[in-house]
Amino acid sequence: MKERKQFTKEFKEGAVRLVTEQGRTISDAAQSLGISPWTLSRGIKVAKNEGAEAFRGQGQRTSELQELYELRQRVRQLEEERAILKKAAAYFAKSIV
Repeated sequence: MKERKQFTKEFKEGAVRLVTEQGRTISDAAQSLGISPWTLSRGIKVAKNEGAEAFRGQGQRTSELQELYELRQRVRQLEEERAILKKAAAYFAKSIV
């Protein structure tokens, strides 16, 4: 099985700049870099959509996704605390009666 190529963030940004700033065609730039035109066009699309946060690396979240992840963790924690407090309130309500 062929090993998958991995490119640095700088390489990806440079490849995108060849097309966006220097006006080269996707196929010409891809051929000169030794990558497929599909890979380059996908990189251009990512760069346009994500701007400065493009090419973060494997497993790295955007700032919005990181905030969403942290908020969901906080909601989960608060729901667990609420469930514990409900059980404690029910227990103490029984012992008073």
